[in-house]
Formats: sequence, C-alpha cells, structure tokens
Amino acid sequence: MDDLLSEKEQLDQIRSWWSEYGAYIIGGIVIGAGLLFGINRYQSNEVQAQLEASAAYETLIEYVVDGDLDKAEVTANEIQTAYGETTYAGQSGLAMARLYMDKNRDQDAADALLAVVEGDADAELQYVARLRLARIYLYQDKAQEAVELLSGEDSEAFAAAYGEVLGDAYAALGRIAEAQDAYQKVLLDPLAQGTVDQQLVQWKSLDLPEVVVESESPATEPEAAPAVEAETPESEELE
Repeated sequence: MDDLLSEKEQLDQIRSWWSEYGAYIIGGIVIGAGLLFGINRYQSNEVQAQLEASAAYETLIEYVVDGDLDKAEVTANEIQTAYGETTYAGQSGLAMARLYMDKNRDQDAADALLAVVEGDADAELQYVARLRLARIYLYQDKAQEAVELLSGEDSEAFAAAYGEVLGDAYAALGRIAEAQDAYQKVLLDPLAQGTVDQQLVQWKSLDLPEVVVESESPATEPEAAPAVEAETPESEELE
C-alpha cells in the first residue's frame, strides 16, 4: 500500500487546516498591511512636515536678512507652532535672536535664545544658543548669570569658546584668579585654534590685574613690663 496520501486526502487535510487557522492568517495579513500602511503614511507625513518647515525657515531667513522684524516674528511663530518638533524650530530661535540684536532689542534676543536652551532643540543648537545667550548677559552687565549659564557644561567642541566668555565674566566680577585660570585653559586647549582668537585671549590674560596675595600680619610682641623703681632704704633717706 502506498504510504503517500492520495490527492483527495491531501486536499481534505488542507481544507481542515485552513478552516481552523485561516482566520488567524487573514487577520495577521490585515494587521501587517495596516501597520505597513501606517508606517509609510507616518514617514510620508514626516517628510512633508520637514519640507514645509524648511520652506518656512528659508522665508524667515529672507526676512531676517531684509531686517523685516514684523514678518519675521509672524513666520517664526508659525514655525514654532506648526513645526515645533523639527530642527527648524531651534534654528528659527537663533535667527530671531540675531535680528533682535540688530534692532537693539537685547532682552527679546535673550528670551529667544533661552527658549532654545530650555526647549527640545538638538544638543548642538542648544550649545550655540547657550554661548550666544552668555554673551548677551555680559552685554547686559549680568556677569553672574553668564557664569551660572556656562559653568559645568561639558563639550569639547565648545570648551574654548565657553572658557573665553567665562574668563570675561569672572574678570567683570573681579574674580581675577578664576578669570586667569579660564583664559589659560583656552590657551592650552588643542581644539581652541579655529574656535576662538587665541591671540585676543592672550591679551585679555595679560591685561588682568595682578592677584595680590595678602601676607599674614606678624605676631604682636608682648609689651614689656613697666620697670619697677627700686625702693630707697630708710637709712639712705635719713642721710
């Protein structure tokens, strides 16, 4: 007897198996197709949002270059509202800060940069915004705020630029030793070349006043005891 199943028996087994598992297979196919469609749609929407944000940012830059503050503010607000999750939101903050400074509105520039620092922008954009904000703080005679903003920030690419501004802030606060230390770190930083003007930093370092080290006052010598006059014997007084 042939061990192989007849064609009819094979068909009967397939029908039986399909009646038991066919619904699961069809459901899996439908779910998989739905997921694939959703992913493709999401990616398509992301690409579309990036393209629209890019176009809006280019328009913003044109207004910034032209110095048209009113139109630039409207466009920047649109980018922040509609495309806040894109990198163009952070870049628009930097662009607006530049325009505000051109218009002598330093506080508006500081607010725009602070929003980038505290927002969801890329780390590199936040480093740039932090540096520019610290420089505005120095311009506003807020040296302590500049120190607090830059202290503890660890970035090799921005270490030299941060160090120079920190040195300026310490010098403005009269903390000469700390200013000298900050400048020297910039001068010794192998990555500083091309990031800061090291010759200018050298001049800043040389221009600092000398640190006066107070010497301890000498111990006060004990006062000499007053001389005691010798008593004259009575016999000598009678003579």
